[in-house]
Amino acid sequence: MAKDEKQELLQGTLDMLILKSLQLEPMHGFGISLRIAQMSKDVLLVEQGSLYPALYRLEEQGWIRSEWGVSENNRKAKFYTLTATGRKQLAEETEAWERVSAAINLVLRAT
Repeated sequence: MAKDEKQELLQGTLDMLILKSLQLEPMHGFGISLRIAQMSKDVLLVEQGSLYPALYRLEEQGWIRSEWGVSENNRKAKFYTLTATGRKQLAEETEAWERVSAAINLVLRAT
């Protein structure tokens, strides 16, 4: 898919996707961006200008925490980990998303 065909994320969904990306393991920012692209089969592309402010915001809310480490290519990188509060937030956001998504599907399929 060409870059200009990639979909922009709906407002408010980036936080949920970041939390989901961190559910399995700590990751650095670039890794989070790659994971979201992989999970969406390259439909969703997270730009750094959106990702890093979101990571800062999530850390301020206590949903993630960060620490410096060394990346797979031996570079210093900040690694982000999902906190217990973040896991609870992910569960709440996922439930709300599924409820809204189901409602939208009902409207779109109505005849």
